[in-house]
Amino acid sequence: MPVLLIGTLDTKGAEVGYVRDRLAAAGVAVVVLDAGVIAPPVFTPDIPREAVFAAAGADAEQVRAAGDRGKAVRLAADGAAKVAAELHAKGEISGVLSLGGSAGTTIGTAAMRVLPVGVPKLMVSTLASGQVQPYVGTRDVMMLYSVVDIAGLNRISRAVLDNAAAAMAGMVSAKTHFPGPSLGRGREQDPGPAPPSFSGKGVGGLGSSSDKPLIAATMFGVTTPCVECARKVLEAAGYEVLVFHATGSGGRTMEGLIRDGLIAGVLDITTTELADELAGGILSAGPDRLTAAGAQGVPQVVSVGALDMVNFGPPETVPDRYRDRRFYHHNPTVTLMRTTSEEMARLGAELARKTSAAAGPTAVLLPLRGVSAIDAEGKPFWWPEADRALFESIRDDIRPSVELIEIERHINDPAFAEACAMKLLALMTATRTGSTG
Repeated sequence: MPVLLIGTLDTKGAEVGYVRDRLAAAGVAVVVLDAGVIAPPVFTPDIPREAVFAAAGADAEQVRAAGDRGKAVRLAADGAAKVAAELHAKGEISGVLSLGGSAGTTIGTAAMRVLPVGVPKLMVSTLASGQVQPYVGTRDVMMLYSVVDIAGLNRISRAVLDNAAAAMAGMVSAKTHFPGPSLGRGREQDPGPAPPSFSGKGVGGLGSSSDKPLIAATMFGVTTPCVECARKVLEAAGYEVLVFHATGSGGRTMEGLIRDGLIAGVLDITTTELADELAGGILSAGPDRLTAAGAQGVPQVVSVGALDMVNFGPPETVPDRYRDRRFYHHNPTVTLMRTTSEEMARLGAELARKTSAAAGPTAVLLPLRGVSAIDAEGKPFWWPEADRALFESIRDDIRPSVELIEIERHINDPAFAEACAMKLLALMTATRTGSTG
């Protein structure tokens, strides 16, 4: 029977397609379910998004037009769960594999938790290094940390996705399965074919699949358009881009690779982990975030992506001292709290202090029309006064050694993304040639 492969084919289409092909190469049939809604899918799925949202009692086009990301994720999770349960009841799937960030993990694991114990369930997630109880629940969901964000194929993401596909191929092809209620009410199963051989390009380390210099970038769901646009510019210039999900573990992982000397340049668009460290959110990367590139002298472009928010779990986990604040329910397991003018001023001062201490070329780019997808006119976190406090604090405290560039664009405007990418390319070129201009 096929494996159900779940992903958002508008934002993770290339990565889902890669896993699909790796499973097929191992002799495993695949049914791809598209849970995306923002843009058209990268390729045609077996189960389109229209069917997924219909299963949740919604119309996919209406959900897209509404522009409410949190509601879209909740409906996609509900629909994917219902589709998975129906396919399993009909005996049409043998396991579920999914990959994604916080939204993708919410959707994929919702589909996994409705299936009985014993059905192989594997979630490749940027959140797997942290608190996973809301995603696993009481089911045998396996969480595989993606190390880098699921945003493009590179030597790290390929290795992780190869292992995920190999693991799923092995599980669904094993001679014996857990004798639980999902597998014949305890009767021993037909052993089936022997596990297929699986040649994983890049498995066993970073390998040497590319001699291209590495750039590290940071991304959140609310800064995805910016980073994706910038990534394409950098890749076209001959670099390989590792995108890290700014979930605490993502920031720490990136900082560690920079300190290991593996990174040629840093596109730190999404510094939101600083806000969690300041306000006690659950996605802090610790006090040393935004220090490695400066200490190592690595060229870096820094921005203020998603500094408008602090991350907590479900609503009941928000500390009592914050009960009167402005919130946005991103999905059932993530509650976002808007940072105040005072907090934004403190964040600006910290960002200025850390970038000013850099030993290498550094530029800070400010998007003056909003710092996240939900910090725009008409969106839930639009608060111009708070953003101005952030910008003014950076202007006041940053040293002349850091180039400060202010752009009258939203962070997800392609013009801003391209400006960030081109500035990083210029800094790296100047470093390589010894130019000071």
